[in-house]
Amino acid sequence: MGKKRVIKKSGDTVEEEGVSKESKSAKSSQRVVRGIAHIQATYNNTLITISDDKGNALAWSTAGALGFSGAKKATPFAAARVAEAVVEKCRKTGLQEISVLVSGVGSGRDSAIRSLANQGLTILSIKDTTPVAHNGPRAKKVRRV
Repeated sequence: MGKKRVIKKSGDTVEEEGVSKESKSAKSSQRVVRGIAHIQATYNNTLITISDDKGNALAWSTAGALGFSGAKKATPFAAARVAEAVVEKCRKTGLQEISVLVSGVGSGRDSAIRSLANQGLTILSIKDTTPVAHNGPRAKKVRRV
């Protein structure tokens, strides 16, 4: 059921218990100039998260959350729209510079980075963090005839 809100009226002021006023405006009052853009481009979807230098997420979005479905989620066009949506969410924090960490092998990698640059953000660095196997998959067992 969750926490119930109790509103107390005392004179001219109205107070809400159970909801802190700091948590409502914490995201909007937070000033961040430099951040990190985490782009995860898979074969099926594109996910972009923008965080501050400490790793606290400021905004995120996916192609599926924007209404793309099926094979359209993994297209470069969808990745560009996701980048635009994430930057729009971060506008009020004052974000100007980002470092980009790209993970995955999807087709939206390049277009997401280009779209972030076209939105007016200064890209400081681009790093590929796609995991790579050191020794490959396990070999097939020996065939017995």
